[in-house]
Amino acid sequence: MKRLALLTLITLYSITTYANIETITVYGHRDGLIGESISASSGIIGQGEIQQRPMLRSAEMLELIPGMAVTQHSGSGKANQYFIRGFNLDHGTDFATSIEGMPINMRSHGHGQGYTDLNFIIPEAISTINYQKGSYSATQGDFSSAGSAQFNLANNLKHKQIELSIGEDNYKRAVVLSAVDVSNAKLIAAADWQGYDGPWDDINEN
Repeated sequence: MKRLALLTLITLYSITTYANIETITVYGHRDGLIGESISASSGIIGQGEIQQRPMLRSAEMLELIPGMAVTQHSGSGKANQYFIRGFNLDHGTDFATSIEGMPINMRSHGHGQGYTDLNFIIPEAISTINYQKGSYSATQGDFSSAGSAQFNLANNLKHKQIELSIGEDNYKRAVVLSAVDVSNAKLIAAADWQGYDGPWDDINEN
């Protein structure tokens, strides 16, 4: 009888111990889009992936798209140069981008029609990026001859955020995100300040 009671106590203790295991959330690298995406050339990038990638420039979010490269020639005062699947997109001429449905590509610019400057985007404020690769997506139209990406802003912040970063070449960055309930809606605000001298010793970029 004593053995049975002892065995019961051990079993109950084990169940209680295992019941208090910490919950761990694992972000998948890609969403399951079988039956939703018409091909493997389209997909969705989530906030979990964006947060895990260290970035020097906002446009580097596009490098989460398989086969896309974002580089920089000259200084940081203009749009990046983009490549996808070996296709030279110049400064965005053949890749349509939008944020919450508002087109980012400029119709006319000295660097070329379709110029795409993504430096104003705050990566922490983006919830998802929907992308399509391939020629002329019918849903995107102009400038989408090589693909497109749609940025969607976060509409439900889990917590307020203040972030400070420092790095080499006098790199400094501060980000603030906050949300306030207003009547039946939610007001979300984000601010980003960044300073960087770059790796040059004879140019002061300010």
